[in-house]
Amino acid sequence: MRNDNLKSYLNLHFIVFIWGFTAILGALITIDAENLVWYRMLFALIFLGGFIIYKKQSFQVPVKEFFKLIFVGLLIALHWIFFFKAIHISNVSITLSIFSLGAFFASLLEPLFYGRKILWYEVFFGLVIIAGLALILQVEIKYLTGVYFALASIILGVLFTLMNGKLISDHEPSVITFYEFGAGVFFITIYFLFQGKFTVDFFKLSLNNWILLLILASICTAYAFTASVKVMQRLTPYTVMLTTNLEPVYGIVLAYFILGGKEKMSIEFYIGAVIIIITVILNGVFKHYQKKKQDL
Repeated sequence: MRNDNLKSYLNLHFIVFIWGFTAILGALITIDAENLVWYRMLFALIFLGGFIIYKKQSFQVPVKEFFKLIFVGLLIALHWIFFFKAIHISNVSITLSIFSLGAFFASLLEPLFYGRKILWYEVFFGLVIIAGLALILQVEIKYLTGVYFALASIILGVLFTLMNGKLISDHEPSVITFYEFGAGVFFITIYFLFQGKFTVDFFKLSLNNWILLLILASICTAYAFTASVKVMQRLTPYTVMLTTNLEPVYGIVLAYFILGGKEKMSIEFYIGAVIIIITVILNGVFKHYQKKKQDL
């Protein structure tokens, strides 16, 4: 059992590393953010459909839940579009440092979804995170537009995560994600049809872009999602949450060594990023001990 948990823990770190690498791929793929998301969701939809058929799972979901999945799929599509726009406008480091605010936004929005009180220490940690963000923006003001896109992306990400938390408890995660990705492809397709985007040039991508898109859709989306669900069945939510907070760390380090130039930030940026990440981790630790006290 201990070996299984260790294996799951190492797998979780690998998955979080993959998620961090997603931002790098977004920077390397040289097409518009909305085009990138359309291809990503379409390919991931195909991979997930094949996985569901292989596992002989049922595609059926209740009609009421189906319309919820459609809405969540729209949120996911917008979340990713803003995410990749933020990377293209600013860079990976700025975008992922803003993504560390996800835990703070979740602490404010979660009470609305689950009917609990806002906790004082979550607000305190949130203010510290904002101070870290202010330090970053003070020296990296030229990336302000990218920051706005990243903020919009993370708020949408928190919203769909909270909604998915309720949906996944009642249905097979792979089936839910299949419909959500399908909805995302549908909405973006409608938008593209009105914009007249589906031209011959739309489908003329370089070999490098095709390869990176396939890696993004298969390994970083379809595989990472199904693998993370399996890992979460063995590890505690606390362990999963704490480890997931390392995604910006992996992404920023990878960006520094892989992308170079544009990703080399000022010392104040890295101080601000460290403040944000440490605060997020401390929030997780504090919450864990508070829960242990309540259970005693």
